[in-house]
Amino acid sequence: MNASSKPRLGISACLLGQNVRYNAGHKASDLCLSTFEAHFDWVPLCPEVAIGLGVPRDPIRLVGDPQRPEVVASRNPGADLSGALRAYGEQMAQDIGDVCGYIFMQKSPSCGLERVKVYQDNGHPALKGGRGAYADAFCSARPDLPVEEEGRLHDPVLRENFISRVYAYADWQQQLAAGLSRGALVRFHSRYKYLLMANNPQAYRELGRLLGTLRREDNADEVGPRYFSLLMQALRRCANRGTHSNVLQHLSGYLRGALDQGDRAELQQLIGQYQQGIVPLVVPLTLLKHHLRNHPDPYLDQQAYLHPHPESLGLRNAV
Repeated sequence: MNASSKPRLGISACLLGQNVRYNAGHKASDLCLSTFEAHFDWVPLCPEVAIGLGVPRDPIRLVGDPQRPEVVASRNPGADLSGALRAYGEQMAQDIGDVCGYIFMQKSPSCGLERVKVYQDNGHPALKGGRGAYADAFCSARPDLPVEEEGRLHDPVLRENFISRVYAYADWQQQLAAGLSRGALVRFHSRYKYLLMANNPQAYRELGRLLGTLRREDNADEVGPRYFSLLMQALRRCANRGTHSNVLQHLSGYLRGALDQGDRAELQQLIGQYQQGIVPLVVPLTLLKHHLRNHPDPYLDQQAYLHPHPESLGLRNAV
């Protein structure tokens, strides 16, 4: 992203403190309102209010088949709200096409992404939960968009993964705006090589083969969307200490000839301590970046892995 721009994120309006819930309350998220506030422009949405339900209102619930549940009001179970919520999801997927991610309210019959209770005829929820009707329609229309529930973002690994995907999505949008060519596609992939290696080593190899078979006559506008869909699917998998350590070893290999024995040993020690869970990822990364400032490498300097999101977010301090 340019220094002056911020990604736009869709978000459940209640998470920003708007009193739109069925009880006229909200679910203000300190994470969104404090940690993320300076880095993103919000697009707050409440599908229940948007389809005409009042505030306050009767609670709604999912009923029936967990794979395709209906949405009904608790006091008027004969009225199915599914169609209106799904239609609004499809509409918003088009209307807010410039968002680079979406944070949904968990457990919501309209906005929940997973494990939302789906009630059966006996009054009990099914063993398998479902997905909110609005969220399901929106995500089906925007399968590549990074999405996450606010509750899951309190997990440091999931939070870092989601924000990394948001900035990767924003980077791709900027690439599309600048124009997509065969060379631009290869260069984009080159920037994401090590982030992809950390998150999904198998997909790293598969996407490398995909671009390795590109011919001069291949149309980048046709290959690009397929490549990006595969990339975003691959980045959903969270990196772990083992895959991060593997990437750190690859990156440190570029500096082998520039560092003396003591510096190499120190870097290897910190990578080992990270892999053992003694220190967070930011510790070996900080030393690696220090050496790169003293011994610049144009190829490494461009790597998204080294700066997938603003350092001021501190996301790698806890992973």
